[in-house]
Amino acid sequence: MNHARLLKHLLLPTWWYRRLFDGGTRWAIEVAIKESENHHRGELRFVAEGPLPWRILFAGATARQRAEDLFAQLRVWDTADNSGILIYVQLADRHVEIVADRCITAKVSQTEWDVLCRRMEAAFRDEQWREGALAAVAGANELLALHFPASEHNPNELTDRPLII
Repeated sequence: MNHARLLKHLLLPTWWYRRLFDGGTRWAIEVAIKESENHHRGELRFVAEGPLPWRILFAGATARQRAEDLFAQLRVWDTADNSGILIYVQLADRHVEIVADRCITAKVSQTEWDVLCRRMEAAFRDEQWREGALAAVAGANELLALHFPASEHNPNELTDRPLII
């Protein structure tokens, strides 16, 4: 077990992480997602998490495993077109993962999503939380508009509000 990682998750309080995505930043992300979804059939969900729950931390779960777990728990996969996408930010580890549903992965490679993840991580290293998050939503919008342009029937199936846990 990585003791430095363990200490980061156990010692820093949740409020410390929540301040990184204040109300104005959460609102800006929500507006960006709502606007983005007018241009494609994808359904974006944004989740930022501070310290991991202790059972997940002690199990040694990676950010990718936690993102996949939240993808299922939040039912991001449960869209009519199988077009859900989770942008997951693990704040304590400063690691970002994007998990896409099967319809999306058939046309957009994980490598393309990973480029967006690394850009977000670079912005976060520079303490640019809002800018990094908004750039990721804009990048997802570009990929999705290219491969899954909006159709006449384009319901909003998932909440646009970011979840900070």
